[in-house]
Formats: sequence, structure tokens, C-alpha cells
Amino acid sequence: MPHVFEYAVLRAVPRVERGEFVNVGVLLYCAPLDFLRAKTFVDAARVRALDPAVDVELLEALLGHLGSSCDGAAEAGPVSATTRGQRFRWLTAPRSTVIQTSPTHTGFTDDPEAEVNRLLAALVLPPGH
Repeated sequence: MPHVFEYAVLRAVPRVERGEFVNVGVLLYCAPLDFLRAKTFVDAARVRALDPAVDVELLEALLGHLGSSCDGAAEAGPVSATTRGQRFRWLTAPRSTVIQTSPTHTGFTDDPEAEVNRLLAALVLPPGH
């Protein structure tokens, strides 16, 4: 039986004042299955097209921390003590930083792990990757 899920696209916004972004990941939350996952991929050339001076390693580290937040890892800080639903809401809250999220979207899935991989391929990975 399919379950409702929510997802948001993670965006790298190297120059916040310009509002230009590159999709770098997907967050997926499925409450009925208590599932929260972030999958990321940084295409350095695409990000550098927006800002040649961007620190790609720092961007990848920030995305790694975001993944730790999804997992509830202790190194993520106080957010790790919250529920998966609360973490998803915190991670998708609007902010003016180098990593932002799209509006939240919904769908149905029997397999949230396969769905997050499908969304990553459709919305983030370069064609043919």
C-alpha cells in the first residue's frame, strides 16, 4: 500500500544576493514509515559557473552535516534530539544561506529509499550520470 511522502530539493546558492542556484540534493520524509533521508550530489562545475570562487569542499561538508541532521546523529547538535518530522520541518524552513530548499512537495511511494534515489536522479544528477 502506498504511503504519503514529502520532499524538498536542496539548492546551492553560492551568491545569496543573486538568488541563482544549482540543485545539489533531495530531502525525503515519509511519516508512516518513520523515514527521513538526504541524498546529495555536487556538480562542482555547475556550482562554479555561478561563482568561480565558491568553496566546493565547504559546500560538501555543509551537505554532510545536513545528512547527519537527517540521521539524528549526535554531532548534528540539538536537532538530533527531535523527531524525524521535526527535523524535516527544521531543514526545510526558509533561510537565506548558501544551502536552501525548494518548497515542499508530496507524493505516494511503497519504497521511500527507491523514491529518494529516483528523485535525486531526476532532479539533481546531470543527464547520463
